[in-house]
Parts: sequence; structure tokens; C-alpha cells
Amino acid sequence: MAERTLTIFKPDSVSAGRTGAMLARLEEEGFRLLGLRKLRLSQQQARAFYAVHRDRPFFEGLVRFMTEGPVVAAALERENAVVRLREVMGATDSKKAEPGTLRNLFGTDIERNAIHGSDSADNAAKEVAFFFSEAELV
Repeated sequence: MAERTLTIFKPDSVSAGRTGAMLARLEEEGFRLLGLRKLRLSQQQARAFYAVHRDRPFFEGLVRFMTEGPVVAAALERENAVVRLREVMGATDSKKAEPGTLRNLFGTDIERNAIHGSDSADNAAKEVAFFFSEAELV
């Protein structure tokens, strides 16, 4: 059964012009694009989106990074979407990501790691709804 997930092409990917290549890779992996939006997150939006990490030492740096430039949010669908996206993205630390994964190819380190992906089906539903109304998902 098809499952939804969310990805965000982070400011480092957008500023480097890598969004198209990364999206093409996801489509090659069988993901169907349901919604796509380019925006610049406000501090308030970034804090709300990453609220689950607010007590972690990296939170403030993450908020600064995610608000430094435009991002592209994409709602995706395929079987086992959450797990498969995590595999295609690679390890959070780009330096430790498997060769050929998006973070290995386009990220530089643990913070500037090119792409975000939902980590569970429950979080995917919340994250998709953060950026898209149901009417926008086609």
C-alpha cells in the first residue's frame, strides 16, 4: 500500500542548484510527487517544525541553517515511502553516508546534509500537513 512522506531540500541544496537532480533521483526510486513548494522558513516556522529537537544542543544551529535561505518541501508517495526515503538519503552525517546516497553525493557534514526526510509514518503525516493542505496533494 502506498505511503506518504515528506522531504525538504535544505538551503545548501537549493543554493547549489541541486534540487532538480535530487528530485529526479527520488522519482527514479519510484516516489510519486504529490506536492512541491519553495519557501523561506521564518524562525517561528523552523522552530515549530523542529520542535521535537528543541532541547537538543544542535537545535539553535539547525534553526539558523534552515532559515538562511530558501528550502523546497515535497510531499511524496510510494510503498514503504518513509523507510525507502531514509535509505536513499543516507546517514544524517554526510561524511558517514553510504556512497551514492543523496547525503553522500550532495551533503557536506552532519548539519549541512542536503535533505530532510520524515522518520516515521506518524511524523510523515504531521510533516506533510505542516506544508500542504490535503487539497494541494494531487
